[in-house]
Amino acid sequence: MHFAQYYLDCLSQASYLIGDQNTGRAVLVDPRRDIDEYLADAEAAGLRIELVVETHIHADFLSGHLEAARATGAEIAFGAAAETGFPIRRLHDGERIFLGPEPQARPGTGPGSDPAPRSGVTLTVLATPGHTLESICLVVRENPDDDVPFGVLTGDTLFIGDVGRPDLLSAAGHSPQDMAARLHRSLHTKLLPLPDATRIFPAHGAGSACGRSISTETSSTLGDQRRLNYALQPMTQDAFVRLVTAEQPATPGYFAHDVALNRDGHPLRDPAPPAPLTLDEALTARATQGAALLDCRPAAEYIRAHLAGSLHTSLDTRFAEYAGSVVAPGTPLVLLAAPGKEDEARLRLARIGYDRVLGHLPDPAGVLAAAPELTRRSNRLRMADLLDRLPLDPEGGPQLVDVRNPAEYAAGALPGARNIPLAALADRLDELDPARPVILYCRSGNRSLIAAALLEAHGFIDVSDVSGGYTEAAALV
Repeated sequence: MHFAQYYLDCLSQASYLIGDQNTGRAVLVDPRRDIDEYLADAEAAGLRIELVVETHIHADFLSGHLEAARATGAEIAFGAAAETGFPIRRLHDGERIFLGPEPQARPGTGPGSDPAPRSGVTLTVLATPGHTLESICLVVRENPDDDVPFGVLTGDTLFIGDVGRPDLLSAAGHSPQDMAARLHRSLHTKLLPLPDATRIFPAHGAGSACGRSISTETSSTLGDQRRLNYALQPMTQDAFVRLVTAEQPATPGYFAHDVALNRDGHPLRDPAPPAPLTLDEALTARATQGAALLDCRPAAEYIRAHLAGSLHTSLDTRFAEYAGSVVAPGTPLVLLAAPGKEDEARLRLARIGYDRVLGHLPDPAGVLAAAPELTRRSNRLRMADLLDRLPLDPEGGPQLVDVRNPAEYAAGALPGARNIPLAALADRLDELDPARPVILYCRSGNRSLIAAALLEAHGFIDVSDVSGGYTEAAALV
C-alpha cells in the first residue's frame, strides 16, 4: 500500500493519497486546489489517480476535486447524501472501493465458477452524518479481510482530541442540536466499534475553526482517542449534545462562500502570478471597483508604516483564514507583499476561493516612502500600561474589545471588555461607536492587530491594539 498524508499548516488541513502498488490504482482524498504535489508523488510511485473522494462538503477551504479530476480524468465522489452542481459518484454506507487486482477464476475451474477472493488495498465507506449530512469516513485496509484496519480517514467527524463542530449547517434547516445528535450516533455506531489499534487520520489539526480544541497531532489511534478525547468519554446523548454545541469558535465569513463553491462548482485555479500595479492604479481600483488593499507583510513592518485604509494579515500567520474573516467574498484585492511573496499570497488566497486578485504593489517600502501623506503608523499599547488604566469609564472612556473566541473569553478576560471575535467583527461593527476610541486585545497581539486594521479601514478615528495580549496580562496579575 502507498499511503501519504499531506498536511497544510496554514489551514490545518490534511489530504491523503492512497494506492495499491500492485495495480497502480489510487484514490485522492480531500485535496487542496494546488494539486501539483499529489500528481508528482503519484507519478513517482507509479500510481494512477482514478477517484477523488471528498469526506464532506468543506467550509474552511476550497477543495481541489475539480482541478484533480480535470488533470487526471478521475471520478469525483461524495457521500450519498451530497447534492452538487456537477456529476459525482455517490458512495453508500458499507460500500467497498477495491484498488487491488481484479479476482481471477480459481485454477482448475470452468467458466462461471466463483472467482478467487479479492485482495489488495480496500477502502470501506462509513456514512457518518453529524458535522454535515453527507459526511463519510473511509476505513483503509491493506487487504479486504484484515481484522484490524490500517486506519480510518475520519474527515471532520472525529479529530485528534475533538469532534467536528455540528453548527455549520444550522442555517440550512438543521439545528446544531439535531446535527450533534447525528454526530453522536455516527461516532458510537460506526467509528467506536473499530479495533483500538485502528489509526485515526483526520481532515484537520490544531487551529482549524472546524473544531474547538483539536490536538497538534495529525494522527492517533482509536484506543488513545477513546481514552483521551473529551467528546468520547461515557455520557448520554443529551450530555454530548450540550457539550459539543457550547462555545464553538466564531465562523469566519468566507465559510458559506466556500461551501457554495465546493457544492456547486467553481472555476479552475489560475496559476498566473499577480500583475504589478502602480500606487495610482491601486487607489483607482479601490475608488472605482471597491478593491481592498491587503497588506501581507510581517506585522512589524505593517506597524511601522502602512497605507491608510489598508487591511492587514501577515503571511507569517493563518493568512488565508484571517483574510477571509476581514475581507468579504468576491472583493477585488490588491496585495502589498514583501518582494517575492506575492505569488505565495495569491496561492494561499486561492485556497479559500479568493481569486479576484487584481495585482500587487511590487515595492511596498518604496511606495510608502514616496507617499508619506498616505502613510499611517499603528497605535500599540503595552499590556502593563493598559492594566494601569483599568477599569475604563464605560460611558466616556475607550471601548475595550476582546477579539478572541468565546471559549477563550469565558476562561478569563479583562474587566469591562466585550467579546467580539475577529471572525465576527466585520459583521458587528455597528456595535461600536466609530467616534470613540477603541482598544483591542487578543491572546498574543496578532488577531488584535488585524482587527485594528479592519476598524481603521472602516473609518474608526482612534484605534489601538495591545501587544502581548491576554497571555501577558495573565502573567502580570
